[in-house]
Amino acid sequence: MTTVPESIPARVKSSVITGLHKGWTGWLWLLKIIVPVSFATALLVHFGVIYRMDFIFNPVMNLIGLSSEAVLPIIIGLFTGIYGAVAAMAVIPLSMAHMTLIAVFLLISHNLIQESIVQGRSGIHPVFAALFRLFMSFCVTFVCSKIMGATSGSPEAVAAVTLVHTPVPFTAMFMDWGMDILRLAAKILLIIMPLMVVLDLAKSFSVIEYITRLASPLLKLMGLSRPTGMLWLTASVFGLSYGAAVIVEEARSHNYSRDELIRLHLSVGINHAMVEDPALFLPLGVSAVWLWLPRLIAAIAATHIFFLISFARRLYVKHAYHKKLCNH
Repeated sequence: MTTVPESIPARVKSSVITGLHKGWTGWLWLLKIIVPVSFATALLVHFGVIYRMDFIFNPVMNLIGLSSEAVLPIIIGLFTGIYGAVAAMAVIPLSMAHMTLIAVFLLISHNLIQESIVQGRSGIHPVFAALFRLFMSFCVTFVCSKIMGATSGSPEAVAAVTLVHTPVPFTAMFMDWGMDILRLAAKILLIIMPLMVVLDLAKSFSVIEYITRLASPLLKLMGLSRPTGMLWLTASVFGLSYGAAVIVEEARSHNYSRDELIRLHLSVGINHAMVEDPALFLPLGVSAVWLWLPRLIAAIAATHIFFLISFARRLYVKHAYHKKLCNH
């Protein structure tokens, strides 16, 4: 008995319904992370805790060519995201070299708690994800500072400034946070819903295989496997927060190997939201070359180094096992 193939309208209807369901479920799942994490961050800002954390980063600022004025935007960016960091940078007298280095640092490590939790739900330990991004931020910023010749004590360095935290009523803070989270939730919903529908339609009509085949040379350059191509594209365009539902759903529904997922997360942890995030620094006068190139190179290097380490480890285990057999 032969099976009658499903008609095109029926396949479209089925894909739309499935995509909308996945999008709604993913949106609700994402809100369970975003709402408590963002509120906890808002409390840290409201009570001034975040402004008293400079002692953590001050000792290492000189190592990456930054002076103490850079501490505040970096801390704000790490906890709240790039928007808050750009707002802080706009009112602090920073040299262009220092603004560039801050941008390089924060494009890799921003909104660290929330995005690391998201990564932790789809193939990599959240603590490792956060520590790896921090480590890469310091490494890439250090290299960039040496290339630029910028140091905290250079003639470009500006006089130290002290920003005083101005407390606001808790009710006003809560209302502002509430409006911000509503806007963010709406924006994520408007991105996730059509994205999940398009993804399901692409699966139904075998478009994904065609796209990943076209992107195969780029994925090879990035040190990634072809099956993870759609996940990489999603994170690269939409970022970890907006693309989280897609990444988690796809990671659950496909049999990716552990190495594939780790390489994917190392890559997108360094280099994601390639359109929106770098564009936020352009109004400050930061060169586009520094906004896009360093972390792209770092992402390529990280995945290939991980591949070489994994390959060497497998060879060592195989050699040790073979030697053990010979001894017996």
